[in-house]
Amino acid sequence: MNKKKRRLLIRTIILIVLTSAVAYTLYANFTKDERGMLKAGDKAPDFVLTDMDGNTHRLSDYEGKGVFLNFWGTWCKPCEREMPYMNNQFKKYQDQGVQILAVNVGESDFLINRFVSKHGLEFPILVDKEEEVQNAYGIDPLPTTFLINPQGKIEKIITGTMTENDIIEDLESIKP
Repeated sequence: MNKKKRRLLIRTIILIVLTSAVAYTLYANFTKDERGMLKAGDKAPDFVLTDMDGNTHRLSDYEGKGVFLNFWGTWCKPCEREMPYMNNQFKKYQDQGVQILAVNVGESDFLINRFVSKHGLEFPILVDKEEEVQNAYGIDPLPTTFLINPQGKIEKIITGTMTENDIIEDLESIKP
């Protein structure tokens, strides 16, 4: 194969790859509103994730309990501000039929463990490595919290930082 033909082949492959990337980006942007458009009253999508201790958590296993489902990242300052409040209330509400689950959005175990140790977090920290749960719930921005009632329906969706009083009110609202 001479140089001209090889160059033409490489340019054609590059052009195909770039065209595919542009087409995918356009498709993803035009359909993002249809994906993850959960609202209050919807059934919360079930999922199975593993926590930092290797335990498996399935949302449907918590039916009959209220679930405070928080999506967060170690780099997110508003997430960092509300984590100690969640930890304080976890201790109080875990015996009242309310479970706090914090889903990290695909970061490394090292970063998550360092964050958990720094803040002394005791509630389950689930890891969504493949970002499947984040996509199913349409998470944007962080932090986002879903209040799920004991029947598995979404009561409320909260984006942004919460105060400790906000968290207490929210946990009370989903208590069985």
